[in-house]
Amino acid sequence: MIDEDFEARVGPHRRELLVHCYRMLGSVHEAEDLVQETMLRAWRARERYDAGLASVRTWLYKIATNACLSALQGRARRPLPSGLGGPSDDTDAPLAPALDVPWLQPFPDALLGDPAALAIRRGTLRLALIAAMQVLPPKQRAVLILRDVLEFPAAEVAALLETTPAAVNSALQRARTGLEGASPAEDDVAEPGDDAVDALVDRYIHSFEAADVAGLVALLTEDAVLEMPPVPLWYLGRDSYGRFMDRVFAMNGPDWRMVRTAANAQPAVAAYNRGDDGAYLLHTLQVFTVTPQGVARNVVFQDARVFAAFDLPPVLDAGGGASG
Repeated sequence: MIDEDFEARVGPHRRELLVHCYRMLGSVHEAEDLVQETMLRAWRARERYDAGLASVRTWLYKIATNACLSALQGRARRPLPSGLGGPSDDTDAPLAPALDVPWLQPFPDALLGDPAALAIRRGTLRLALIAAMQVLPPKQRAVLILRDVLEFPAAEVAALLETTPAAVNSALQRARTGLEGASPAEDDVAEPGDDAVDALVDRYIHSFEAADVAGLVALLTEDAVLEMPPVPLWYLGRDSYGRFMDRVFAMNGPDWRMVRTAANAQPAVAAYNRGDDGAYLLHTLQVFTVTPQGVARNVVFQDARVFAAFDLPPVLDAGGGASG
């Protein structure tokens, strides 16, 4: 049993450790398991903790990072569809899910608490960046996160990973090279809370609920990306996006409700489609990358585990409220 004194020391670090493990693993559920594993390992090693060698926070990051590295041994990376091959030109292609792929999952902003308190620097939790990180070898990924995101000194990272500062600096350089061009520049991406972003997402919601494909397309950048894990297809450009949305409304009807949320410090919506009984059934979670030019990417998740992580009600009543 974990005593109150131990919990008082480690408890304040749980949220940031969850974010750290998510960055390493690309899965909210696995990150939660690894945080629990970290706390159990810390409890077992509490008598050996030396405050003269490291702060409690640094000690916990060492345990968590090494737990993640152990968990990643022999595992396939977690991709998005755009990381597996080129875009499709066929917007009528079968929407067959690839259930054998361990897809990247989004992170609910509700789990962040106060992002400022967790030092969630602008852009460091974006889906595109997390997806790019998954391509890196696990140790390079760890070094990149500890040095560039969390800003641990090289010597401290070396101690965490039981290596040398020179090896840390070398791994960091290789990791930075591996990420070049992997995601939009920081200044090119807007985030929730910006009035212009909120207004654009409101217009997207209005157009979607009206099944107005032309209105949706008008809000996109010219090279907008649409991808839909666990379906491995993805589409590039306004034309393909629009043709696919024509298919969505033809298949599912024009009656939708959208509920605002946020994921990976990006705007997001839950989409509900009206069923035969008049209730609106949870269909997808959509996570937007918004730039000054419009919506540059929409990652559309249709996964019960993702819905559960975001605590999304499975049904809205005819008035748009949660049901059941």
